[in-house]
Amino acid sequence: MKYIQSDKNPQVKQWKKLLTRKERDKSGMFLVEGFHLVEEALTKKEDVEEIILSEKTELPPGLDYGEIPVTVVTDEISKQLADTETTQGIFAVCQQPKNTETNGKTFLLIDSVQDPGNLGTMIRTADAAGIDAVIVGKGSVDMYNPKVLRSAQGSHFHMPVLSGDLSEWINKLQAENIPVYGTALENGVVFTEAEKGEAFALLVGNEGSGVNKELLAKTTQNLYIPIYGKSESLNVAVAAGILLYYLKTAK
Repeated sequence: MKYIQSDKNPQVKQWKKLLTRKERDKSGMFLVEGFHLVEEALTKKEDVEEIILSEKTELPPGLDYGEIPVTVVTDEISKQLADTETTQGIFAVCQQPKNTETNGKTFLLIDSVQDPGNLGTMIRTADAAGIDAVIVGKGSVDMYNPKVLRSAQGSHFHMPVLSGDLSEWINKLQAENIPVYGTALENGVVFTEAEKGEAFALLVGNEGSGVNKELLAKTTQNLYIPIYGKSESLNVAVAAGILLYYLKTAK
């Protein structure tokens, strides 16, 4: 194991840059923090470059990291890398998947969702519902944002989570006879009226303004969830969960 004591070390400076979207986009790398996320990352060892460990943290005896290098750092450096107030002192440097294509029958398309907790929760929910892939469109928060990664709880490593042009994806899916369901009150039907089938894509949108009108105009059908109480709307992640589970089980 290598031991780094100075936060002026070039390697430490590079790790700290990964806390910014600009550097994550430029390098194609990202940082995960905490025992659970590191363990999830190690299910795809080929994408893990390095494990970083605080001098005050011990590697769990059962952690299978194979030949991946482990670098020990001071507690102070560990705190500088952390996005949490009370860090567990373990991190993994990971490669972003290079493959931008995916096969499958069920998809979640996300348009301009800006809250990291919402995006991470939707990725996690799509994983739990057995969705084949998540496509994150322009205008959304970075899917490798530390808060997104924590909210997703490792689901990034279970299925393809890709950046993509949603307009192109809608065209592609419909060309493959996969219906694309938008989420909107206007020109929409109650979600329980959606046609049943094994293949589908669900398109959800921004917390305030919803799905882009140009994208909604291309969907196969638009759905809405009735509001029975006095709330004006449902949280986008909650709505996505209701719709994904309904569409997944409506066969």
